[in-house]
Amino acid sequence: MAPNITPDPEKARMLRGPVLLRTEGDKKTTYDQRLLELGADHDWMHADPWRILRIQGEFVAGFDALAAMPKAVTVFGSARIPEGHPWYELGCDLGRAIADSGYAVITGGGPGLMEAPNRGAHGADGLSVGLGIELPHEQALNAWVDLGLNFRYFFARKTMFLKYSQAFVCLPGGFGTLDELFEVLCMVQTGKVTNYPIVLIGTEFWSGLIDWIKERLVTDGMISERDLNLFLVTDSVEEAVSFIVGCHREMTDGRLIGADDEYTPVHEVREQAGHR
Repeated sequence: MAPNITPDPEKARMLRGPVLLRTEGDKKTTYDQRLLELGADHDWMHADPWRILRIQGEFVAGFDALAAMPKAVTVFGSARIPEGHPWYELGCDLGRAIADSGYAVITGGGPGLMEAPNRGAHGADGLSVGLGIELPHEQALNAWVDLGLNFRYFFARKTMFLKYSQAFVCLPGGFGTLDELFEVLCMVQTGKVTNYPIVLIGTEFWSGLIDWIKERLVTDGMISERDLNLFLVTDSVEEAVSFIVGCHREMTDGRLIGADDEYTPVHEVREQAGHR
């Protein structure tokens, strides 16, 4: 069940990326869209070089804010699942279990199945991190984020997920969740990142996709059968977290060896964030 608590109004919450504003209505375009659409800016030949500095600034802000991160698990999931839904409750349980196992919880910082793991981690006194993104429709960081950044560019945000996480869990979700899942699978498969554990929670939800992967991708030789071992599918929060912890016991990545000594304690990460 979701913790029966409310965010502390006195708790400092801040963004070190773009300014967070209360606005009305939808944005006409986003920074990503204006970057990728060649004709979007009348004076694009002069504007694009300045965009490089803005992109650079997002990387600098992200690296600066997350440099002292403890070991962490990123949770992906739909923004459209409301509080009270069984998947939302599952997300809260997952965030709590991850925090209880000594990890920070990183999400996309939005509502739904991003909010739920942040909420669970917050309730367990773990570090709850949100990496938000500018979208055409308004989406603010949820109230359960302790350490939050808001990005203009998807690729900068995705780098932070990959760089500062040592495991990935996918709750049910839409195109965004699928995009994040397959990017992580691709990066692990190709050796671009350490072979970190990947878990899909919701056997019924994911079954059709898994069947298609087996029947089409494996059968047609698009991937090898051993690639099916890159992820675990389960309905159990306990099994998911135990799988992650067990994998990490066997791994030799520098971000896991001596992690308890190497990383700044959670309360110090919060304090540092408040003084930047």
